[in-house]
Amino acid sequence: MRILVTGGAGFIGSHLVDRLMQNEKNEVIVADNYFTGSKDNLRKWIGHPRFELIRHDVTEPLLVEVDQIYHLACPASPIFYKYNPVKTTKTNVIGTLNMLGLAKRVGARILLTSTSEVYGDPLVHPQDESYWGNVNPIGVRSCYDEGKRVAETLMFDYHRQHGIEIRIARIFNTYGPRMNIDDGRVVSNFLAQAIRSEPLTVQAPGTQTRSFCYVSDMVEGLIRLMEGDNTGPINIGNPGEFTMLELAETVKELINPNVEIVMVENTPDDPRQRKPDITKAKEVLGWEPKIKLRDGLPLMEDDFRARLQLLHGEWETWLRAK
Repeated sequence: MRILVTGGAGFIGSHLVDRLMQNEKNEVIVADNYFTGSKDNLRKWIGHPRFELIRHDVTEPLLVEVDQIYHLACPASPIFYKYNPVKTTKTNVIGTLNMLGLAKRVGARILLTSTSEVYGDPLVHPQDESYWGNVNPIGVRSCYDEGKRVAETLMFDYHRQHGIEIRIARIFNTYGPRMNIDDGRVVSNFLAQAIRSEPLTVQAPGTQTRSFCYVSDMVEGLIRLMEGDNTGPINIGNPGEFTMLELAETVKELINPNVEIVMVENTPDDPRQRKPDITKAKEVLGWEPKIKLRDGLPLMEDDFRARLQLLHGEWETWLRAK
């Protein structure tokens, strides 16, 4: 099986590559422009005879022969997608068009990692796949939210018009090793702050909720969706729901009991609550998450400590050189 993973040098993508490479029948091609991804995430596979890494931006066509396409390419953290919102929209729309064109040409099955952001600031709770969402089309997050909604539309239009085999996963907040340390997402923010002995900055009012899925559970859900018969969309996430204040208190308890928790101003368009209804994933995929937040946070702590120590060492080396 020849498999293309766009965005495969990123956080979730690299963990997906690890799983796919465990199957000796798979040949894996990664296409990534390294905007948010890193070669370091794939270091152990570089040079492997069943692995190929291509520096490529999905807004440009890609000519490869593959059987499956996991289309993950897109900045997923607010800091990165707000930095260049036009590029984010292009990645979601033109990038998805290019991958669908490739799937049509070679007869590949394609899976899109969509997002819980398609539900916007939801008026129903928890959110199931039949909910159409409550999205601000002109907000600072719209490049990502609406971009993914258009990507889903394109997937289904290609499916209906050209018979392309599609799969759509709506993924919820995911955490684990290899997250970008300063990417603005709440788990990585809190963990890095706790390790640095900095105050944990909770955006007001602190009662807004999120649900956090450990990356290995997420990867298992994506693979089951790709290998199954249901087009989706299917929610992939952990329904365990936490307020931001509860999350901060959990990180403080597990990582550094000596840090303070402080309240800061919220960002625009921040959804008030987010929790997946995973009934469909359970029934169709036989999938549900296994790792609880309290068990998952320590699993990423060592990775963060190692990388933060490396960054600190590099900074000291630079200062000495000056």
